[in-house]
Amino acid sequence: MTSSSLFQKYTAIRNRTTDLVEPLLDEDCCVQSMPEASPVKWHLGHISWFFETFVLQHYEKPFKPFHPAFFAMFSSYNKSGQTHPDPKRGLFTRPALRVIRDYRTNVSERMERVLDRVVEDEMLSTLTVLGMHHEQQHQELLLTDIKHLFSQSPLNPCYREMQSLDSPTPHPLEWRGFEGGLIEIGYHGEGFSYDNESPRHKQYLQPYQLASRLVTNGEYLEFMEANGYSSPSLWLSEGWDWMKAQKGGHPLYWRSNGESGAEWQEFTLGGLRPLDLNLPVIHMSFYEADAFARWSNARLPTEAEWENAASQQEIEGCFADNNRFHPSAAGTIEDAGGIGLAQLYGDAWEWTQSSYSPYPGYNPAKPNASEPMSLVWDEAVGEYNSRSMVNQYVLRGGSCAIPQERIRPSFRNFFPAQTCWQFSGIRLARDAT
Repeated sequence: MTSSSLFQKYTAIRNRTTDLVEPLLDEDCCVQSMPEASPVKWHLGHISWFFETFVLQHYEKPFKPFHPAFFAMFSSYNKSGQTHPDPKRGLFTRPALRVIRDYRTNVSERMERVLDRVVEDEMLSTLTVLGMHHEQQHQELLLTDIKHLFSQSPLNPCYREMQSLDSPTPHPLEWRGFEGGLIEIGYHGEGFSYDNESPRHKQYLQPYQLASRLVTNGEYLEFMEANGYSSPSLWLSEGWDWMKAQKGGHPLYWRSNGESGAEWQEFTLGGLRPLDLNLPVIHMSFYEADAFARWSNARLPTEAEWENAASQQEIEGCFADNNRFHPSAAGTIEDAGGIGLAQLYGDAWEWTQSSYSPYPGYNPAKPNASEPMSLVWDEAVGEYNSRSMVNQYVLRGGSCAIPQERIRPSFRNFFPAQTCWQFSGIRLARDAT
């Protein structure tokens, strides 16, 4: 990328973030609905903090921070090893939202000057591209956090009006077979990737099968009506304890409409809507996905199985680019295309049974650079992956809350097993018979 095209891309991503925040009231932007979420105001500050900390601090001459306190306030980690108080981000009533917007504008103006002045610097380009992907990650988190926040209100507020969601009856679930054998997974190519997608390496797979589409609301409702939430034999012991502690009995955003629970509604970013049985079930925890798979006499795929199949299909699906922010129905078999796996990309993140851990030979990425800037890169990449490789499971495929350009077959998302506020769904797998 030239400095001009790099800044154009930077500006387009920044404008997208602004568009996502535009429907919100100032009051919507300062509240933290749970420890795992962050206020919109913090997201906006944090995104600019990344560019100021990892780009401007090292390339702007002379460097002067917008506000010295922002280095700690909007950081997601602390180099001294002290715990950063993530659950207290909602206590930051100040600075005002308008100041955070001024911060964003200030950082963008400084980024334009730096990118215009510093040319042919590989590290500058690499850090800027990393920052842009970081901002796109927080665009997804903005949507998931807003949805959780709005779901707490008795007003059932609507983030953005949804058009009528077309939901044709999906094709019956079928099984697609894969031979297995010695395969390769992991990123290869010239474009951007995260360090956790490398190195590319070999894995051996037994023959396996994947379901032709995601599990629907209607199918998950059958699990519920078959007492799936009251059958401990279906649940991992930790999952059973979690479910009981949460007093769970249905997906996160489902709400009973009537004493019998015979009719259900679903809270969406378009407000409260009747539950559409044809759409994919979403906001599944790993525990719920695993229990449903056991009830279905199936299992969750491994991430190697998923990537092996995904590498044979074009990246198409329901992504945030269409501003729907809700999954779509699978449609007909013909709609699936490729190897016949509908909804493989977009719609909902797909839980795998694979623990999030480093690939064989993994080493946090260190591009060619002088020693001081290598340390900066280590800190920037540490913002992501190597420090998170414990007690989490891998999800694949993207969702309706991220832009399509972020996804590739090797992309690894990861969350703790109890996470259900993400747009996460279920694709079944089984051993080949």
